[in-house]
Amino acid sequence: MIIACPACATRYAVPDSAIGVEGRVVRCAKCRHSWFQDAQEAAPLPQPTPEPPVSPPLPRPAPAYPAAPPPAEAPPPPVAPIAPITWPEPPRPVPDPTPAALHGEAPVAHAAPPPPPEGLPFVGEPAMPWVASPDGDDDDDVASPSRFAHSPPFRPRRNRARLWTIAAVIFAIVALGAIAAVAKYGLPAWAPLSRSTFAAGPADLVLDFPPTRQDRRTLPNGTEYFGVSGRITNVGKQRRVVPTLLIMLRDANNRIVYSWEVTPPKGVLAPGETIPVIEAVTDIPRSAKYAEIGWKRA
Repeated sequence: MIIACPACATRYAVPDSAIGVEGRVVRCAKCRHSWFQDAQEAAPLPQPTPEPPVSPPLPRPAPAYPAAPPPAEAPPPPVAPIAPITWPEPPRPVPDPTPAALHGEAPVAHAAPPPPPEGLPFVGEPAMPWVASPDGDDDDDVASPSRFAHSPPFRPRRNRARLWTIAAVIFAIVALGAIAAVAKYGLPAWAPLSRSTFAAGPADLVLDFPPTRQDRRTLPNGTEYFGVSGRITNVGKQRRVVPTLLIMLRDANNRIVYSWEVTPPKGVLAPGETIPVIEAVTDIPRSAKYAEIGWKRA
């Protein structure tokens, strides 16, 4: 039977079993319009016109006398050859720009559409329409991605050398900024290096190094000199071993710029005994301002 799209008037030749007796929902392959096609409204396929039956010739009566021989029949005129009917040549398939074609491989071409059936005029595409499934499920109508669809042949490559260079530049900028901040403002209070390095010595040993007895000056020859003096007293009732002293010099920003260790002149102090400590160093940093004295950590 022949059905026509009510939207674009495209005609299709479909078998009778595709529509059925009760009709069916179909979709135009050209404009994607859907409609209900009734089997009664579809036009039947054109049938060839039957030729009229030829009646057999009547028998001739037998002649009463010998019949003359029939004259020789003239040869039939030559019949001109009939040119065969040819369909227009379908367009040649155009290869898709697939990744295989981009890499030099043989492109894959789409197959040409089949020619329409003989004897059936058509308008538009000679393609079968889409027929809905009996259960009403139209999931098959969703177009699935074709493996011949265009896609980039490769992803852009990442320049790892450039990424490492950018990371190195950022790290260098952060490091230089941190160094400049420490040089100007000193280490923060939460930094481990800014904490005191003194140890807790015996409670009976008392250190007495007043700031007024710290001598900071520049010698005539230009040498930087720093001297401290004080005393260590055992205020307990037992003999005590005197640990090693640690003297640290700090600048105006409370940063440690120099330190040295001092061994007491006497290793053990009796109860109530006092020993003096006098120490001096040269070639110290010019930024040293004052000294802190305590027990060295073990």
